[in-house]
Amino acid sequence: MPDQDIYTRAHLIVAAIRIFAHQHALPPSVEDICNLLALSPEQGHHVCRELQRLEIIDVIESAFGVKLFVKNHLAIEDLSRDEKESRLDEELKKFQSSKKEIYHKIESIQAQQAEKKKNLFAELEKNLKAGLEKK
Repeated sequence: MPDQDIYTRAHLIVAAIRIFAHQHALPPSVEDICNLLALSPEQGHHVCRELQRLEIIDVIESAFGVKLFVKNHLAIEDLSRDEKESRLDEELKKFQSSKKEIYHKIESIQAQQAEKKKNLFAELEKNLKAGLEKK
């Protein structure tokens, strides 16, 4: 679900909860939903936490693990359909841009060091030739 808004993701998760509960006659876990929708566990947990915060689903912890239940499917209609990037995506882009800046700084420092090394060898060669010419 990389390029989907929260509205679409919410519909998918709620539908997956209902389908899994129908097929297996028990409420699904986050991992079950991730397997059903081919999501990474991290992404599944992130979306489920967001839907729990919005009171669309309930996440119940029991002795049998964490189970998901549909709480208020009508709340999905109040969600924005325009939000393509979540806060996590924004933070990821900021992190990637800072990494690029650091990479460019490292490249410039390495270029400066290479230039210094080149100049040092040129001066050593010049001094060596001057020493040989004196002899």
